[in-house]
Amino acid sequence: QLQLVESGGGLVQAGGSLRLSCAASGRSIRSNGMGWFRQAPGKEREFVAAISWSGASTNYAHSLKGRFTLSRDNAKNTVYLEMNNLKPEDTAVYYCAASSYYFGESERPYTNWGQGTQVTVSS
Repeated sequence: QLQLVESGGGLVQAGGSLRLSCAASGRSIRSNGMGWFRQAPGKEREFVAAISWSGASTNYAHSLKGRFTLSRDNAKNTVYLEMNNLKPEDTAVYYCAASSYYFGESERPYTNWGQGTQVTVSS
């Protein structure tokens, strides 16, 4: 049973940076597409970024491209989301998810989800 655990969230001032981690256990994720989504209070969950099984390809929400960078270390069974120049509107719970091979924006292909980590950006 694949389990995903996010970490690295917290409170940061606008303009600051955070690096989120998604550690997988139970089995290897080296063949999985991995994605990050976020949900702000009162809003629907939205796509943030995704990465192919090898790490060679990534997709980003258009509005986040340039500030967020997604990477993975298959040897450590971990995916990382580097977030820079954070803005108050980035405040949300951030979720990591795994799919078979898919690394796109749709939630449906992602079959395993973490519990989320809170990111709060103060102005």
